[in-house]
Amino acid sequence: MNTVERIIKNEPVADVVSLFALLWPAMRIDRMYGLYRSEVVQKGILVATYNSLFNDGVLSSDKSGKTVKGPNWKAPTFLVEKRYD
Repeated sequence: MNTVERIIKNEPVADVVSLFALLWPAMRIDRMYGLYRSEVVQKGILVATYNSLFNDGVLSSDKSGKTVKGPNWKAPTFLVEKRYD
């Protein structure tokens, strides 16, 4: 099992998206969840979480439309604890 797969399978969706959205486009995140936790996509949890992170100021968009850290962003626990290093 690769690191991304382990993160997606073991961590809360909001934590994963708050980090991965800074690195990859939404379509890639959707594909990863489709592969490793398809119920999150099928039940609309991924889209709802993505939208709530923007609404809550965790994520934001810059002038070019790229996803960036919002004013309320904080590093996910799994990143701070270096669980997957």
